[in-house]
Amino acid sequence: MTELSFEFFPPKDQAGEERLWQELTQLRSLSPKFVSVTYGAGGSTRERTIRVTEEIGQRTGLDTVAHLTCVGSSQSELSEVLDSYKRAGIKEVLALRGDPVGGPLATWVATTGGFDHADQLVKLTIEKGLGVGVAAFPDLHPASNGNVELDLETLLRKEQFGATFAISQFFFEISSWERLMNHLEKAGSKLKLIPGVMPVTNVKQLVKFAQLSGTQIPDKTRARFEAVAEDEKAVRELGVEIAAELCTQLLALGCKSLHFYTMNTAEATVKVCQSLDLGK
Repeated sequence: MTELSFEFFPPKDQAGEERLWQELTQLRSLSPKFVSVTYGAGGSTRERTIRVTEEIGQRTGLDTVAHLTCVGSSQSELSEVLDSYKRAGIKEVLALRGDPVGGPLATWVATTGGFDHADQLVKLTIEKGLGVGVAAFPDLHPASNGNVELDLETLLRKEQFGATFAISQFFFEISSWERLMNHLEKAGSKLKLIPGVMPVTNVKQLVKFAQLSGTQIPDKTRARFEAVAEDEKAVRELGVEIAAELCTQLLALGCKSLHFYTMNTAEATVKVCQSLDLGK
């Protein structure tokens, strides 16, 4: 059986939080292996993030993977967040450096007393007795400047510090996934590699996220979306279709897990899974 998992981001207000619970209820019917919650680093957002992450596990019984980034936090503050997660019964953390304030291509400046690299956060998380996952980039991290070896070394270093699984950034070309898998296999990596899939629902949002994450949008995929860009319903339908096509290719390669970037909306992800008879 294919293991499914779903990513959410922390809601900004009470109304968003109520919508989150509604969407989560729909996705829960697909029996996910886990859900993950991205990390809002600033002030009240951080507190809401921690609370919502805790409540998902408590209210639904679902295993929750909590994201944590190095952005805006000292080592002691990160340690406190990890302690909060552990008290809440969370067993695994997705340890990320996070993007610089100026965006993923800006120069990284560590917070005073903070970390420079995600592998340092991996090490701290392991020391807290929590399991650790990390990010992988089929189309390479934006900061790698196309250097495949550097990108691979960065991922392998996180594994050396204790990470046991990696969730990939979203991508469109199956060849990008195959390349990443082959590189890890040749390096002797034991990481459990989980492909990240984003059912597109908004073309402008897609372009923005691709720029931030380093995801390459193939010309043929861009053309398909541009052809229906003025029709919101058609965009959503095409997003489901393209995501289902990619999932079919991944499953044909033997992938046992699929991770969906839901954007806090269940409909598209549910349709993809139903079209492939997943989640039963």
